[in-house]
Amino acid sequence: MDVFKRNINNIFFIFLLSHLIIWTLAPTLTNQNLPLDTIEALAWGSNLEWGFNKHPPASAFFTELFYQIFGAQDWAYYLLSQIFVCVAFIYVFKFANEIFNNLLLSLISVLLLESIYFYNFTTPEFNVNVCQLPFWSMVAFYSWRIFKNNEIDVKDCILIGFFGAVGFLSKYLFMYLLLSIVFLFLYFIFFKKLKRFDFKYFIAIEVFLILLVPHLIWLNENNFITLTYGLKRTGLETSNFLDHLEFPTIFILKQLAILLPFFGLVYLLVNKFKFKLNFKDKKLLFLIFINFLPILLMLLTSIITGSRIRTMWMTPFYLFFGVFIIYLFKNQINLKKLNSFLYGFIFLVLLSPILYSYISIKQTNKRTDYFGKEIADLVERRWNKNFSNEIMYVVGDEWFAGNLSYHLPSRPKWFLELKGKVNSLDPNGGIIYVGNPEILKKICPGDFGQMDKHGYCMIGSR
Repeated sequence: MDVFKRNINNIFFIFLLSHLIIWTLAPTLTNQNLPLDTIEALAWGSNLEWGFNKHPPASAFFTELFYQIFGAQDWAYYLLSQIFVCVAFIYVFKFANEIFNNLLLSLISVLLLESIYFYNFTTPEFNVNVCQLPFWSMVAFYSWRIFKNNEIDVKDCILIGFFGAVGFLSKYLFMYLLLSIVFLFLYFIFFKKLKRFDFKYFIAIEVFLILLVPHLIWLNENNFITLTYGLKRTGLETSNFLDHLEFPTIFILKQLAILLPFFGLVYLLVNKFKFKLNFKDKKLLFLIFINFLPILLMLLTSIITGSRIRTMWMTPFYLFFGVFIIYLFKNQINLKKLNSFLYGFIFLVLLSPILYSYISIKQTNKRTDYFGKEIADLVERRWNKNFSNEIMYVVGDEWFAGNLSYHLPSRPKWFLELKGKVNSLDPNGGIIYVGNPEILKKICPGDFGQMDKHGYCMIGSR
């Protein structure tokens, strides 16, 4: 038995290592530039605050941490993304083993995730969606620990509060998981009366709220700009009656399409699609709450508000789908079909990075084909010819100015605009404005240049 466990653990480790290496190398070898969302996070990270115009600060914090260690090395940020994915897989595996007490079924539960688009093809782009993944899995895991035990461990409550806060500071949609877990406990404590209320639950809430205080203060001081951006992305401002039907329908169809390879792998493993739902089974109910209630809440949001749910927003929502499906069909799993399952799994594992690499090489008009490093080199050479001080600030949008911030050796701080911030700048620091060339050419008090249809206004000490 010990040998069997060791073999499964070794296979799981090989799977994680293979995933990490493949999905770090594929974009490193085929992309000219980091993707948009990663450059955005790096731009925000150059000038860390407790929030930004589009998102909370967690993704910026982690990219800046890696920048301080590795600098402007593209591979490091692809690696960062895969570390987040692999940590999520580890906690799904740990959770699955507590559900099944069977390492093989736990392994299969994680391997199934490799068939879902969100956990392979889209992962090279480190963004707020990927940033949620480990914290989503950790919150679910430690919530299960509290849920299954009669005696509540204070440490588990603290960890739920901490990881819940970091997840929420990655993206506000993390709240859908937190609400689902709250509803689960309310259901079992007050409706089914199968668990007794314990004031230790409030420890998780207190830790969560304390960690959010700086961000909430920042939001208030910045007119809740992050929330405004999120609402704009849903298309609420232009919503009409038909949107309450059209967008939820599109949402459901897209989710089914994304899960087709997943169900294909399940088909290779299961004898018959027969199951019984025992709503007295605590494990089953927990799995239903963490898998389906967040999706249902998202669907209800779309139905009630008529908002468009963007596909990538669902990235963390399917982390425990493998565990749920295996638990549902565990009596129908045919281990004799394991070879067929593994062939299907290997096919998808190879197909996804091959497709990614092919698209990356074949299509030449993507963000990842931008010559960010070359443009930064030209800007730096021109700066050195005209000015003696260091470039300390870049002003403009997250993509063009953000690329300068990332690639320039001085790592200038990025600003979207300098309104109300001029007095906080170092007067000896050089500034580069990036934007509309026609406007900048007229108002630039320093050296003006134009590249890639964008103007660069350089202001420094001669």
